[in-house]
Amino acid sequence: MRIHVVDAFTDRPFTGNPAGVCLLPAGPWPEDAWMRQVAAEMNHSETAFALPLPAGADADFSIRWFTPLMETNLCGHATLATRHILRTEHGILGPVRFDSRWSGVLVADADPDGTITLDFPAAPLTETPVPPGLAECLGLVPEAAFRTGALGDLLTVLPDEAAVRALRPDLAAMAGLTRAEELRGVMVTAPAAADGEGYDFVSRFFSPAEGIPEDPVTGSAHTALAPYWSARLGRDGLTGLQASPRAGLVRTAVRGDRVRLGGTAVTVLEGTLLG
Repeated sequence: MRIHVVDAFTDRPFTGNPAGVCLLPAGPWPEDAWMRQVAAEMNHSETAFALPLPAGADADFSIRWFTPLMETNLCGHATLATRHILRTEHGILGPVRFDSRWSGVLVADADPDGTITLDFPAAPLTETPVPPGLAECLGLVPEAAFRTGALGDLLTVLPDEAAVRALRPDLAAMAGLTRAEELRGVMVTAPAAADGEGYDFVSRFFSPAEGIPEDPVTGSAHTALAPYWSARLGRDGLTGLQASPRAGLVRTAVRGDRVRLGGTAVTVLEGTLLG
């Protein structure tokens, strides 16, 4: 069985967010334990498994995502990576529908030039008090915090881009906090610096309890970041820079209760699974 490693939300190898992509043959899903083992072996923040569905189904593929530790409910960069492989390896252009277990049908459109646009549900934002212990985890007190509904993350707002870039969180303490608060992870965000070129806001994302100390570029987090910054900046179309060491750009557009996430990807490895 073929497997690929794809760097998503970038146009250069070894930047953006790497994801494993495994296109399965038609038929039943393999054992969950096997998919967890493959994801642990790949050791990227997520590995996507896509299963073709029969003609006449409500979607073209079913998709699932696994971190090195567990199955997760939504992953943008691994979906973008999967759509990239369908274009580059199978010549499939236009919209592809992915049926997901917890987020419904997700549409990923691929243009001939390699641009991919994901159509995801927008995450609802509910302002909440900063959880006890979070300021100690981060090393500073956020200006505001928001729950993100079924997405399961906490969006925290910092004063400026410099604060986001300088952050060195206590990941062990954050893992305990996210478990106690039943969170997938914590995102930090701030407006772009005055001299920032090509992006409108910055963010970083941490999910240590799920085996992801810092995710390089988190597509799903932008389903919450895009509505927040669109409301704050008064524009529907924005670009976010995830300021991890690998970094990547996510183009966003809010469309009612949906968010479009745009980017490109590059394949950096392909091989055969023998296990």
